[in-house]
Amino acid sequence: MMREYKLFIDGEDVEGNGWTYVVRASEFIRDAIPAYNLKRGLELGKHVGEIPSSVAARCAWANRELCASALESARRASKEYSRLPFEVRASIVRQCNREIRKNYETIIELMMIEGHPRRLAEWETDGILYGWDDDKIAWHKEQFEASHVVNGQRTQLLRKADGVVCLNPPQNAAGSNSALGLLALLAGNTLVVKAPRSCPLSVMYIWRDIVQKALEDHGAPVGTLNIVSGETRDIMRDWIDSPLVDDIMFFGSSDVGLAIGQECVAAGKKPVLELAGNDGFVVWKDADLDAAARSLSECFYGSAQICMVPKYALIHPAIAEEFTEKLMKVVSDIKPGYPEDPNTLLSPVLKADLFYDFLAEAKSLGSEVLCGGNRVNVDNEPDTMGLFFEPTIVKVEGLDNARKLSCVNEETFFPLLPIVVVGENETEDLLETVIDFLNQNKFGLRNSLWSASAEVAQKFVAYVSNGGQLKINDPHLAHSYVSSHGGTGLSGGTHGEMNYPAIRTSHLQAVVWGREVPAHVRPDMTV
Repeated sequence: MMREYKLFIDGEDVEGNGWTYVVRASEFIRDAIPAYNLKRGLELGKHVGEIPSSVAARCAWANRELCASALESARRASKEYSRLPFEVRASIVRQCNREIRKNYETIIELMMIEGHPRRLAEWETDGILYGWDDDKIAWHKEQFEASHVVNGQRTQLLRKADGVVCLNPPQNAAGSNSALGLLALLAGNTLVVKAPRSCPLSVMYIWRDIVQKALEDHGAPVGTLNIVSGETRDIMRDWIDSPLVDDIMFFGSSDVGLAIGQECVAAGKKPVLELAGNDGFVVWKDADLDAAARSLSECFYGSAQICMVPKYALIHPAIAEEFTEKLMKVVSDIKPGYPEDPNTLLSPVLKADLFYDFLAEAKSLGSEVLCGGNRVNVDNEPDTMGLFFEPTIVKVEGLDNARKLSCVNEETFFPLLPIVVVGENETEDLLETVIDFLNQNKFGLRNSLWSASAEVAQKFVAYVSNGGQLKINDPHLAHSYVSSHGGTGLSGGTHGEMNYPAIRTSHLQAVVWGREVPAHVRPDMTV
């Protein structure tokens, strides 16, 4: 049965200005041209006959006028919603967490329809659950109110919601990344969520069927949540220009995101940016090589079309040969396939030309191709028109050579992994050189270290300043108690850091209680 989602504005399902039809990604992999023609025929109203079962859903899109009405609705609701007690907002988040668990397989199915391999969809959905669990809620409560008595003076530090937050998730992982917006609701903001026209289904399901139901069950005012879809350029322009918008959460490329960030600041809005990544991965001479190899192979999740996978590795020369052999063995099992296949990790590659450019540059400057480099079809057969690329590893000798390579210095959104063997003669202090290399990276999302040495790990933590998250002997993509997002440099912009959306979409306010205020009026503060 084909799902259908209208727009959701001011508490009502609203007819849009047209439909985006969602054809199963497997159909595009199986035969792209008929699948594309079917989708376009439906959207242009030219399809004749019954709609085949390969069409999983249709989702409405809006013109600028309807999207503007969503902003007005969110603004009307913002005052009342911000005054709901934190525990009520926390209960909304808890209900959403329970419903995600209950509907786990449905969310996986919708993500597979959009082209996410099952294993990747499971990782994404697990990440949503980590972001909304009770421990995270308890931690946020501590951040939202702190009380102190200093020299007999009673003070409070409170976080207050910014107001109306607009969320633009990325096309490559729309559903899971959009879920970060729930923490903006936890902070007391109202929300306008834009579902990408290219892949609106998982966003529509999570927000319309799960989050909105929880808001209604807890008496949130009409307009707390609005869901739209449409032309990104027009919607972003209107969000930036509108006096009704306080914060914009933008996911996307660094060049576009940084420009949007500058415009937001100029317009008096707070940008919360989640942009490109170029994560470094360090394997030291005393590392658990098997565990490190498994973790580094995560770079091929979704054919590396995820910002937070490892993008390049720095390998200690003493273990380079042994580690490379172990990595190659792990990678040899990674093959293309349909999203529904539980063994599939690779996805169709969108930036094929850039893959060839980066690989050609690496080869021309002396890098050795250890495996891969070929375009293949879903059956892993060489195919010049194939949608996939083999997992490709290139070996680079020394940091001087690495500094010349685009595949090391830029984000690679395709399955091309450079492993850099750090030269023994590059410096007397090899670790300092590696740390300097990491800190010079113009991106800054995550960095990983694998080492059994406490001294090495402590130096890594103390001196690596680049990145929102550092991983020590922990799988690069493993979910943890900390936020999954946030970075420095081109990954997060001028104000980039580890991103807790509830913190980033709120502001700190101090309250000072005079000694003459009656005790029964003042908050209960223990010295």
